[in-house]
Amino acid sequence: MLSSHDLSFSRNLPLAVFNQLEKLLKQMAQAIGNNTLIITEALVARIHIPVELQIHRFTLVVAEGFSALLIGNIEQERSLVDRVVGEPETYLALSASLTFNPEAIASFITKLRDLFGCDSDTHQNLESYRQLIRPNDATLQSQFTLLLLECLLPQQNENATKPPSAVNLEVYACQPVEDALKKQISQERLLNQVTTQIRKSLDLPVILATAIAQVREFLELDRLVIYKFEGSGVNRNQCVANRSLEGLSLSELGKTPQFEATGTQQLAVNDLTSPQPPIPEYGGCIVYEARATDAISSVLYYKEKSCFGQAAQCWEKYRQGFILAIDDVEKSYSLEECLLNFLRETQVRAKLAAPIMFEEKLWGLLIAHQCHDSRQWTESEKILLTSIAEQLAIAIHQSELMRSLRDAARILTEEKETLEQRVIERTMALRDALLAAEAASRLRSEFLATISHELLTPLTYVIGMSSTLLRWPLGELSQRQRDYLQTIHDSGEHLLEMINDILDLSQIEAGKTVLNITEFSLTNIAENTLESLLKKATTQQVNLKLDLQIDPRRDRFTADAERVVQILWNLLTNAIKFTPEAGSVTLRVWVEDDTAIFQVEDTGIGIPEEKLPLLFEKFQQLDTPYRRRYEGTGLGLALTKQLIELHRGRIEVESTVGIGSIFTVWIPVQPMRALSQ
Repeated sequence: MLSSHDLSFSRNLPLAVFNQLEKLLKQMAQAIGNNTLIITEALVARIHIPVELQIHRFTLVVAEGFSALLIGNIEQERSLVDRVVGEPETYLALSASLTFNPEAIASFITKLRDLFGCDSDTHQNLESYRQLIRPNDATLQSQFTLLLLECLLPQQNENATKPPSAVNLEVYACQPVEDALKKQISQERLLNQVTTQIRKSLDLPVILATAIAQVREFLELDRLVIYKFEGSGVNRNQCVANRSLEGLSLSELGKTPQFEATGTQQLAVNDLTSPQPPIPEYGGCIVYEARATDAISSVLYYKEKSCFGQAAQCWEKYRQGFILAIDDVEKSYSLEECLLNFLRETQVRAKLAAPIMFEEKLWGLLIAHQCHDSRQWTESEKILLTSIAEQLAIAIHQSELMRSLRDAARILTEEKETLEQRVIERTMALRDALLAAEAASRLRSEFLATISHELLTPLTYVIGMSSTLLRWPLGELSQRQRDYLQTIHDSGEHLLEMINDILDLSQIEAGKTVLNITEFSLTNIAENTLESLLKKATTQQVNLKLDLQIDPRRDRFTADAERVVQILWNLLTNAIKFTPEAGSVTLRVWVEDDTAIFQVEDTGIGIPEEKLPLLFEKFQQLDTPYRRRYEGTGLGLALTKQLIELHRGRIEVESTVGIGSIFTVWIPVQPMRALSQ
């Protein structure tokens, strides 16, 4: 059921030793605790199984962190070495195998599972345990291995009570097991060291160089190298098998600067930076190397010659997990003169190569070299080299992820810096524009204020003299002359009102306006304002109304009374101006909490919705069919909004064309002190 390369070890064992192994596995399962599966051959004793699946004895243990499979078959024909005359049945030998390989154990469970119906509990339970199988926890594996050694080592006092034949058989059976287990422990320790190095370090060159040095020493190799394929991202500058070096003998190549020896345990990493010509499709080069002594020639940066490029089919086999084991190149490549000469030149007598797979691609090869003598590669050496190659692939993947993260972080940093620079430049441009706008606005306000002040004096004379002439003419005035004087007087009053508005806006925008906070009656303010506008409304045949909704106990209010009157005056005069004859304008006043609310409603021409955002802008007159009919500068509502905001209040407007408008003002109560903007 299990191929030989899946086994931890496979030996002929006495039945007594086999029973001890079974017992030890069960003890290990009990020590692990709950959710542990223990299965023996009794599971299939009552069902029919195919001949090829029939096993005399087996013990299967599956637990989280530890799985093991022990299989034993009684030999039909026993060798002379195994025969002991007069031995009891207890010392019968079994062909036994013990494995911890997760794929082998999973495959065994699958075959057991398929012996039962898909709807059976046994089938489902076996499947659930099969999915639990993972590589054994290193600590649990080491504990079991030590217990196994302790159990199997023959004790001197025990041997004294056993027949000589039994002792000889047990020593014969246990010694290979002991050797195999010791070697397994050493391999596991080495693999654990490599794994720990990968977890602790993100420096790929250090990981690869350290790993091959440790593995070379453990396997007692002459040379261990890492060969990297061009397709895996090898830098073309890393390989020196180019026109300048190709064709050089190894002795000549060893004289080049990049091949100078640096010590007995040669560790070399490629760092060439000079540009090199293209590498063939299946090309690559050796990028890491560990040598036993300086007498072993360096092949670092060396690349195979053109004769090796014919091994494209071999590359495809490597991609499928193929492990190349050549015990003696003189025998294996006797018919391939080009390749054999290449291996002789590089001092390779035996080699073992395991693929390094990265993201389902062949990244490179981990290659062991025996330089002077042939070597028969064992199964455990193949497994170890494969495991190390898998760990190196993890390190490569880890390094690639970190490189991608660093690249992403670098790109993000560059983009952030670029964005920050753009924000700074944009902010500076906006600041400059704002400063320029503020300067222009300040200059405009100062200009208007200056001009307004200069206009006030002559305008005062114009209004005063025209008013005096209307009251006390120096002589008899005709009606036409009186009309001219009245026009001069009214125009002067209108111009004075506009100049005062400009001055008020300039003062507010310059932050020089101070509110004069006093206590006053909201009722009196409303009534007096309406009374002052009654003549104007009557002249335009507009009905002026007052709707007071004020509790007498809340009539007293604190604010700038003069500014509140100005706010109401502007809103009411604006409403009267745009209300046709026979229309109405209503002023409502009420108090909510600590806020006085003033509402001016008219039945005027209304305002289009798209024009509402311009309503409170300075010098804006809405473009309507009536524009030429109504006078004004567009400062009234802008000034009104500024005065309301000085009180930390707000204003809203609702309007429908042809129906009318409603202006609502909220002014909170002001503290009894002077406030500035």
